[in-house]
Amino acid sequence: MATIQILNKETLSNKKHLLEYITFEKPDSAGKFQNLEKEVYFRPDVVVVLLVDDSRKKIMLVKQFRLPTFLNGNDTGYLVEACAGIIDGDESPEQTVYREVDEETGYQIHNLEKIAGAYSSPNATTEYMHLFIAKYNENCKISKGGGLANEGESIEVIELDFEEAREKLMEGAFRDIKTILLLQHFFMR
Repeated sequence: MATIQILNKETLSNKKHLLEYITFEKPDSAGKFQNLEKEVYFRPDVVVVLLVDDSRKKIMLVKQFRLPTFLNGNDTGYLVEACAGIIDGDESPEQTVYREVDEETGYQIHNLEKIAGAYSSPNATTEYMHLFIAKYNENCKISKGGGLANEGESIEVIELDFEEAREKLMEGAFRDIKTILLLQHFFMR
């Protein structure tokens, strides 16, 4: 079987993460080689975690500003989403979950369960998402939360009753694919 050949790489940006314009060739279904070009954004892997309080039947989400959504028609730029963050350095996905939940919500979690892994937008970015569900309760508050000021984060914690979250999911109120996937998984159980 023929292999994919990288013909050229051109760096378009390397300010925060690498963005390259790549020329490559790959065989089509008949084995004939096609020359193609793609912009690829090399983003680190991320974690996403849905926080669940079974005793109070609550789900914890966060609300924060997302510039790309604002630039693409989201009037306020704010999204309600599951807690998420980039895996730093040598951290494991699980270590990142604990750090991000503390930074964003101020809560300590338990019963962390990985439910899946997936590429977020495989035609444009290398980012791979590790998807989790974890438990929390109202006695697990250990810090202020709200995100990191040096990263410009101003995160609002939102708790929804299971039924309210289910209704919002069914109405299409959530606009973040990570959150939609985790909520669907949770409610399918």
